[in-house]
Amino acid sequence: MFLAPIVIAQDTPLISGGTGFVTSTKGGNTTYLPVISPLLAAPLGSHVLVESRATILQSWFPKGGGQPGYQRDTFLGLDFLQADILAGRHTTVVAGQFLIPFATYNERLTPIWISNFEDAPLIYSIGTMGTSHGVGGMLRGSAASNASANLDYAAYFSAASTNEQFNAQRSAGGRVSLYIPSVRLEVGASFNRLLQGTRENFGGVHLWWEPANSSFRLRSEFASGEHARGYWIESGYRLNRFGGGTFLSGFEPLFRMQQTFRSSPGTNDGLPTADTQRADFGLDYHLPHEVRINSSYSREFSSDGNRNIWQTGIIYRFLFPAWRTK
Repeated sequence: MFLAPIVIAQDTPLISGGTGFVTSTKGGNTTYLPVISPLLAAPLGSHVLVESRATILQSWFPKGGGQPGYQRDTFLGLDFLQADILAGRHTTVVAGQFLIPFATYNERLTPIWISNFEDAPLIYSIGTMGTSHGVGGMLRGSAASNASANLDYAAYFSAASTNEQFNAQRSAGGRVSLYIPSVRLEVGASFNRLLQGTRENFGGVHLWWEPANSSFRLRSEFASGEHARGYWIESGYRLNRFGGGTFLSGFEPLFRMQQTFRSSPGTNDGLPTADTQRADFGLDYHLPHEVRINSSYSREFSSDGNRNIWQTGIIYRFLFPAWRTK
């Protein structure tokens, strides 16, 4: 009688992330940014997963005051460091430093190997409390799911922290999203409240649509705060359906439209000081072995002045186990 071998899954930590070189030219001044963003996913048994992502970058930018040459700045920081505890079929408990679950960009599109454009939307700081992460606890999971729809949720509380690596503001909030698999459509709403200093409320909605059997993608968000509101909408189409494995199949034309509207002066809220509209035109190229070239041109219109923005980047995505497995 033949006995099949017993296969035991190994809880091997994985190291993933991306590295790249980015340039950004705004108003005739060019900044150069080499960056690496490693991510660690380490399972501890079958119910706990430890996750962490860091960002290490150096920036070379022109000296101010008309001085010739460049100056350099270095940044090293943790984006998040959290433990995910599987508490049941519908709930995962998250503890530590986590990305604030407001809208979609903060959690899904900030990694350099995922985002299509090199810079974040103008409204990115609305609802993310200026730090993009919180320190405390979160509950998340699927509230209900069947073949027709899936309803998921995330609710968090963050304490105030002034630690250099774990800085955060006291806040609370969450997000609910409804996904309809038959049309591959997701809609959701977010709400956050700042609980320290000048207390503020933030709200937002998002819509994603990725039609089945298509290379088209549509992503969008609207967010509003006490001092400003705005939106962004991004579309892209991968030409692999037309290229047939040729050189053309690697291209992905992109377009993003965004606007912000200032209702009152905001203190360091990260948004433009005046009403701003901006159109971003991108063209990415996907190379083999997880290498991608990003390029974009943006035209920004504001009462503070109009400007052109040119950005390029070459990104490499890596993934490997922390040690060799059997």
